[in-house]
Amino acid sequence: LFLQSTPATSIPTVQVQGQQINLQPPSYTAASQHAEQMKKPGQNFMCLWQSCKKWFQTPSQVFYHAATEHGGKDVYPGQCLWEGCEPFQRQRFSFITHLQDKHCSRDALLAGLKQDELGQAGNQKPSNK
Repeated sequence: LFLQSTPATSIPTVQVQGQQINLQPPSYTAASQHAEQMKKPGQNFMCLWQSCKKWFQTPSQVFYHAATEHGGKDVYPGQCLWEGCEPFQRQRFSFITHLQDKHCSRDALLAGLKQDELGQAGNQKPSNK
C-alpha cells in the first residue's frame, strides 16, 4: 500500500462541467464536537442535510462543510439527502454542482431555514400546494 502525503498548503479542487470549484476551507475555527449543534452569535446558516443541523456564519462555510462532510469521496451516499430535496441518484461531481446551485446559495439557505422553522413550529411539514 502506497500512501501519498500532500503538503498542507494544497487546496482541494474539483472540476465540474469545465468549472473549477475551490474547496478551500473558509477561515473559521472548528467548534468542539458537542458544541457544534449550538447556534452561536453570527451563525445564521444551517446545514439541512438529513439530521446534521450544524450552524455556520456564511453560505460558503455551509457549502464547504456539506461538500466535504456529506459529499466526500468516502461518505457520499449517491444521492442528495438535503431536507426537502428529491433523492435522485447523482454522480458525486454532479452532486457538488447541485449542492452549490440549489442548496448553498444565500437565498436557498435562508429559505430552507424558514421552511425548517415553520415545520418545527407546527410540528408538520409545510404543504407543497
